[in-house]
Amino acid sequence: MIDISHLSQAFTSPDGKTVHAVKDVSLHINKGEIFGIIGRSGAGKSTLVRTINFLNRPTEGTVTVNGQKLNELNAEQLRTIRSKIGMIFQHFNLLSSRTVFDNIALPLELHNTAKEEIDRKVNHLIELVGLTEHKDKYPRQLSGGQKQRVGIARALANDPMVLLSDEATSALDPETTRATLDLLLKINQTLGVTIVLITHEMEVVKQICDRVVVMDKGVIVEAGTVLEVFRHPKHATTRAMLADVVVHDMPQRIYDTVRDRINVATENGRFSRLLRLTFVGSEVTLPVLSIITRRYEIDFNILQGQVEELKGTSFGMLTILAESPNQDNYEAALQFLKDNQVEFEEVEL
Repeated sequence: MIDISHLSQAFTSPDGKTVHAVKDVSLHINKGEIFGIIGRSGAGKSTLVRTINFLNRPTEGTVTVNGQKLNELNAEQLRTIRSKIGMIFQHFNLLSSRTVFDNIALPLELHNTAKEEIDRKVNHLIELVGLTEHKDKYPRQLSGGQKQRVGIARALANDPMVLLSDEATSALDPETTRATLDLLLKINQTLGVTIVLITHEMEVVKQICDRVVVMDKGVIVEAGTVLEVFRHPKHATTRAMLADVVVHDMPQRIYDTVRDRINVATENGRFSRLLRLTFVGSEVTLPVLSIITRRYEIDFNILQGQVEELKGTSFGMLTILAESPNQDNYEAALQFLKDNQVEFEEVEL
């Protein structure tokens, strides 16, 4: 659906310096998926997403949407394809002098759509986003979440192929954010619209995205399915952004204590290692530790653990200290984990 190839975007600052907001970015977004682009403020993610509809014309590289290379289109052709790329903004951008109905109707009016068709489509969209009782209200009479629902409905007015969401939930409270993301997921599933979600919050990615790229200083530093990125974060930026959602590291004093305990176990002729286990789906409910304890006589000390939901899939993580009577029992226990599709890694101390 969307192909971005070797794209760079440079600007000239007020003092005449060249600022490289995006540097040699390439990515592919599949039709019908919810694709997350995450990064801290200034990472280049908003600049990147605005090249998808050529609101920003890239300095280098190409953007192809639904088989059309935007670089090769004239102004009229760009207007046509932009009408099929809806955009949701952080600050809603509603017209205060127009009602909910009239704000949603605006894109259709600009395309000279017949009044009967406007009435049909707008009323359908108002029902879709759950604002039937508010259709005649003005923006000042709405909550932040209701305003964002108006913005979403307006972005859907021209039956877009793609919906770009630029920090659409960052001005909302957590409960309203969840409701807004649930609505976007519903739209994706019922209408098949491809959604590109720009955010600085891993909680947002966790709830609805299929795949994600992490940006830092204008470049993509990590990419993969949400499960892959949560399970095996490779870049320091990713690990830092995951810290509030999935805890991969423990305080240094705990590592020091674990190191001392491993040394004591070794002196007593036992075999001990620090392990990090990750579970997905039905693996979360499998009592692997109790089975291993009984079968292989291994003692476990659970140091850290949590279970999360990644777009409806359970994801669990445990950090444990394993102490075995010998290395053979330990290796047999690891094989049991492999046989039951439980991923693990030995944590270096």
